[in-house]
Amino acid sequence: MVGRRSLGRRFGWLWAAYAVSTCGTWLAFDAFPLIAILVLDAGPTQVSALAAAGLAVGVAVAVPLGPWVEFRRKRPVMIGMDLVRFAALMSVPAAYVLGWLTFVQLLAVSVVVAAADIAFTAASGACLKALVRPEDLLVANGRFESTTWTATMLGPPLGGAAIGAFGPVATLAANAVSFLLSAVGIRAIGGGEPRPVRSAEPRHRAGELFEGWRYILAHRGLRPLLFNTILVNGLIMATSPLLAVLMVGRLGFAPWQYGLAFAVPCVGGLVGSRLASRLVARFGRHRVLLAAGSLRGCWLLGLAFVRPGAAGLALVMAVELGLIVCGSVFSPVIATYRLEETDAGRVARVLSAWSVTSKASIAAMTAVWGLLAAATGPRTAIAIAGVLVLATPLLLLGRDYGPRPPVERAEEPRPVADVV
Repeated sequence: MVGRRSLGRRFGWLWAAYAVSTCGTWLAFDAFPLIAILVLDAGPTQVSALAAAGLAVGVAVAVPLGPWVEFRRKRPVMIGMDLVRFAALMSVPAAYVLGWLTFVQLLAVSVVVAAADIAFTAASGACLKALVRPEDLLVANGRFESTTWTATMLGPPLGGAAIGAFGPVATLAANAVSFLLSAVGIRAIGGGEPRPVRSAEPRHRAGELFEGWRYILAHRGLRPLLFNTILVNGLIMATSPLLAVLMVGRLGFAPWQYGLAFAVPCVGGLVGSRLASRLVARFGRHRVLLAAGSLRGCWLLGLAFVRPGAAGLALVMAVELGLIVCGSVFSPVIATYRLEETDAGRVARVLSAWSVTSKASIAAMTAVWGLLAAATGPRTAIAIAGVLVLATPLLLLGRDYGPRPPVERAEEPRPVADVV
């Protein structure tokens, strides 16, 4: 089976590092809003502001990191960003134990982590492209996607149980340690990594800063995929803190129930990520991208109808299952498409531009939906997001996402991609 072939020892260490940090991240699922709600008595406006402002400032800090990452060895950058995230996250449980934890500190930590996430993502995409053959990219991305959904399935309920047993900051401490272990795994990849060389052509720093966006926006396939992705992800993530407030703060669900509602449906992520390469082989990349990209926009509206008790919990699980199956097929396919189209000399800048745009959009939408929830209530705000996301498949129409003929590839510059 194509999905079971070995991709080599060095990819194995990269995969292991990804697995441990992903497990830590999902163990601490929604840790910041939960800490704000349970420890600092924050309301929906503050919770949304925490998510939005942390991302927005983190994005501003991360904008110049794309060119910086592009012309440096990628693995040292990844190790450095892991260590930054470890130190930032560990400051929260330390302050909590000492009785010094404040909303401002949560905000500052979220800024640092958001900026480090963007730099790490930019470097890791280039690292993956260098470690595996082009024909193995879909298999590699499928394995990352399967790992993500395994962690998503197990992490939130274990995190909820850890919060109940050890306190509200326990999962953040575990997440911090996971980044430390990730740094060790990346260090173990070994082997030489040449230092990237700048082009001999003179470059303005501002030009390098915006090269990633210029490249994406000039490409007929990447441009609509970017707009579709930022809208879908932005609307989904904007409702996440509102759903936490609705379920935990107003409907009386315990933290472990909240985690369980998002863990059980993640079995669909395992199914979808394993099916992605088979679906592409049978139906072609174009059809799979259109179908999965369209179907993933059909589920969010259902979260507006959640009610207390077992029925409400079951509804959230059903909605999340449909969303996750579609998303887990879509994600590795789009990730592979973008990496296959990548020009090696622009990878980090394009990955950084993609991440910055995505996170900035999430921050803006989260802030807007926090204000909307304050005016209309969390349930109404979630319903509005659900209606809007139904229109996002229109952005995918009229484009060809299949392989281009070899002649066209020789005549046109290859655009750049990113890891989802």
